[in-house]
Amino acid sequence: MRPKIIWLTTNSCAGDILSLLNARHPSFHQMTTHYFEFYFEPFTMAAEGSSVFSGVDNALAGRAGDYILVVEGNIPTAAKGRFCVLAYRNGRPWTALEAVKELAAKARYVVAAGTCAAFGGPYAARPNPTRAKPVSTVVPQKVINVPGCPVHPDWLAGTLYHLAAHGEPELDPYNRPVTYFGATVHDRCPRRAAFEDGCFATQPGELGCMYRLGCKGPVTYADCPQRQWYG
Repeated sequence: MRPKIIWLTTNSCAGDILSLLNARHPSFHQMTTHYFEFYFEPFTMAAEGSSVFSGVDNALAGRAGDYILVVEGNIPTAAKGRFCVLAYRNGRPWTALEAVKELAAKARYVVAAGTCAAFGGPYAARPNPTRAKPVSTVVPQKVINVPGCPVHPDWLAGTLYHLAAHGEPELDPYNRPVTYFGATVHDRCPRRAAFEDGCFATQPGELGCMYRLGCKGPVTYADCPQRQWYG
């Protein structure tokens, strides 16, 4: 039986699911037809109206730990969460705040996909009238953070595979998978030799290390130099 996934898109630009559509090995199609069973994902599912909630209702009616909850976007908490209504369910507004709390309570794992879900992102910037918050601050369950704006498809797909096949991966102090966020960009930078030699660029476009132009590679943990671009 394929592991079940419920994907909620909350207060988000939808960049993370669009990024996952660029997955290549395997493709998103292979993920959804061979490796996982997506019970709910609003951007790619064909169902409409009340029928879209059949998977959600079945998951909530089943035993605890029967699915992985993936949340894309942060969670507005002001006005009882009404700044982000996902749909009308059972005749009433179903807010992101309600949905995340309800679904996280029975999930085997909770995954925050993208920077907004993991740490709040731009929607949570001051003055933040909706009081938008990262997922980990609104549910008591442990949340595995896979940040990125948008998240790299390899990071998210790899984390989901690890959860399904081996359980929880090793995490860093920010609950990010060490496999992808265990070393700094500086550690693996193709311009590292220039840094060691003291060869620094003085303006954009010059050869040499970009540290003096504001590069945050020494304090940014991700495998970007090796993994590179989306798709």
